[in-house]
Amino acid sequence: MLNFRHVKYFVATANLGQVSRAARELSISQSAITSAIKEVEAEIGGRLFVRTAQGMELTDTGRRFLAASHRIMASVEEALHPADTAAEVAGSLTIGASYTVLGYFLPQHLERLERRYPNLRIHIHELTREMIEDNLITGRLDMAVVLTSNISNPELTTETLIGSQRRLWVPAGHRLLDLDSVGLQDVAEHPYIMLTVDEAAHWTTRYWSASPFRPNVRLRTSSIEAVRSTVANGQGVTILSDMVYRPWSLEGRRIETIIMRERVPAMDVGLAWRQGVELTPAMRLFRTHFSDVYQTPQSRMPR
Repeated sequence: MLNFRHVKYFVATANLGQVSRAARELSISQSAITSAIKEVEAEIGGRLFVRTAQGMELTDTGRRFLAASHRIMASVEEALHPADTAAEVAGSLTIGASYTVLGYFLPQHLERLERRYPNLRIHIHELTREMIEDNLITGRLDMAVVLTSNISNPELTTETLIGSQRRLWVPAGHRLLDLDSVGLQDVAEHPYIMLTVDEAAHWTTRYWSASPFRPNVRLRTSSIEAVRSTVANGQGVTILSDMVYRPWSLEGRRIETIIMRERVPAMDVGLAWRQGVELTPAMRLFRTHFSDVYQTPQSRMPR
């Protein structure tokens, strides 16, 4: 029978991408995590991970279970902190968020924070990465929820919460789905839809440049929904993260995903604040909420 331990071990492995790293973070043996994952797979009747040279890659079943697991973690975290105590927390926070984070990551957390801390006022501003960095440094923002993989300012501290895996998106019935293994060479033979928002094009260029192949760019757009519809309607393929993936376009057409043969960097999501700043009680509460839900944050100083 599944219990909280199974969920905790699974979330740590999914977020960190490796059983060994999850074991170190949780201070347990690798065999304990492996056994827990096998027990979950037996219970739900499907594989959660595919083991690759880069680590543990979530399957479609694993992605669905991860979303449910995060909801479970949030519910447990709320249960461990009674509402009467939470209601005593008061204060104000000014938070910055980038387009992708605000649209696909942050809303569910804002709802939980508002419900649990009714006297905590959170003011959200959607800004570009450059504007977020500037506003954090000058004190106009207290903290930010950002793509931490995009942050390189040495005056900021970041804490990564999750690494959202990037996969190839193709329309239903696409011939690449019939291949045993798909790499950038295969993708280069098809029209490519390039997302440009939140520096997505920059990261796409970086991992393509490390290979001898180049994407055959048919369309550049800042709209994730435009990418989704264009791919679903058979006009091209793209590589984007699980966080923005949805299996259906606005027209009701199916989008499938493929794990790439080459290592494609994950899209890291987390928190940022000015280096050396003393965290206020409201800031510490905001940070604790996310670390409790995602279990294994990794702090770093940008180089």
